[in-house]
Amino acid sequence: MKKVAIVQSNYIPWKGYFDMIAAVDEFILYDDMQFTKNDWRNRNQVKTPQGVQWLTIPVGQNINRRIRDVTTDAKWQPVHWKTLVQNYRRAAYFKEIAVWLEPLYLGSTFANLSQTNRAFIEAICEYLSIRTIISNSWDYNLGDGKTERLADLCAQAGGTEYISGPAAKDYIDEGIFRERKIELVWFDYGGYPEYQQLWGEFTHGVTILDLLFHCGPEAGRKMKWVGS
Repeated sequence: MKKVAIVQSNYIPWKGYFDMIAAVDEFILYDDMQFTKNDWRNRNQVKTPQGVQWLTIPVGQNINRRIRDVTTDAKWQPVHWKTLVQNYRRAAYFKEIAVWLEPLYLGSTFANLSQTNRAFIEAICEYLSIRTIISNSWDYNLGDGKTERLADLCAQAGGTEYISGPAAKDYIDEGIFRERKIELVWFDYGGYPEYQQLWGEFTHGVTILDLLFHCGPEAGRKMKWVGS
């Protein structure tokens, strides 16, 4: 049995994204898909005294690009780090996380958005001791058809079980997975416990960095697959 998930890369994703990574044997970053504006590819949310705030990587106005073709410059990196410092320096484990996170912002250069997202995802996985194989969609042959391509990627990776987020129910043809004898499983993002969080009412949907800053090595206990 091999479990596979295929998802576009996101910038400093929320905890559910990492629970999905931890739940599978191989996590394929699906960055051959077209970039979508005002989505999670190049931005995420942090908590501030004024409420939830977006951290956005500037990528220009052109959306007629694959995610892997979206280029960036380094000007946003110190701005984002300054925002994180301002809003999380009082968190219990800020200094511990900053040891490996600050160099990503202030000492690293990334060629494109895919490389940026993967670097942060891998660093966070390392901290959470998630050992899942992370690969790129262009490591495989890409066919035609929305569901067909996902099923083919899963099959090429040797997957016997495909894990998908519930939002994909709107477009995935379950019959195509049945034809290929691949079990389709819908991931459940419900039931997360709360934790001590700065700045007002608790919010689940922010970047996982919020959880790491507040809980440090105990972060996995506030997750599902990571903490199990």
